[in-house]
Amino acid sequence: MNIKESALVLIDLQKETDFGLFGLNEVIKNTSSVIDACREANVPIIHTRQINRVDGVGLSLGEPLNEDGSPFFYNADSEKVETIDEIKPQKGDIVIDKYRWSAFFDTNLNLTLKSLGVKNVIIGGVVTDGCLMTSVFDAYFRDYNVHLIKDICTTSNEGAHMASLMIMANWVYNIKVYDTTNIINLVKGNEYKVWQPEKVDSLHFTPENMREKFNQFEQLRKPD
Repeated sequence: MNIKESALVLIDLQKETDFGLFGLNEVIKNTSSVIDACREANVPIIHTRQINRVDGVGLSLGEPLNEDGSPFFYNADSEKVETIDEIKPQKGDIVIDKYRWSAFFDTNLNLTLKSLGVKNVIIGGVVTDGCLMTSVFDAYFRDYNVHLIKDICTTSNEGAHMASLMIMANWVYNIKVYDTTNIINLVKGNEYKVWQPEKVDSLHFTPENMREKFNQFEQLRKPD
């Protein structure tokens, strides 16, 4: 991967916590480490924020509402739309607000990446089975190389987290999956290991063997 053609895209790591996201503290810690490495290597850092207008204009159909009709999640009048303090954007970082799950839907993310000369999207965030997964698929559909950091992702339940990571691994043909340690090694130009599919739909899973298949992500190897 040419690091000069890369950007770090962090999906919706905001103060909104009403989803009951598991392992969030570890996600924040890992994300902070990845940000530091990318900043040192001059890799552009892009934060996305989900925003729901208080007056309900533009809300997704069926969006959960408060009793007064305002949005329950990501309410624009709430501090919950702000990025978590420990990893909040710094001068020179890019913030992209969005109104649907995918960070590419009706935003200027694609234009921004093209303007920066980006071919490799290093990505993670929340929630794994919603905004992250739809953003990963849309990055792939726009011909970016997808580099997913699996331990800076989380969602409201472990089963959905595992299933969505395996679905992406099965059907995003150019995906590469890292943990925090190995993506930092890559960014710093050190030796690293990565998981990548050997064939399409390689992680067949059932309710009975789900965890066994998921553990294959730990079988990292040196890149081809």
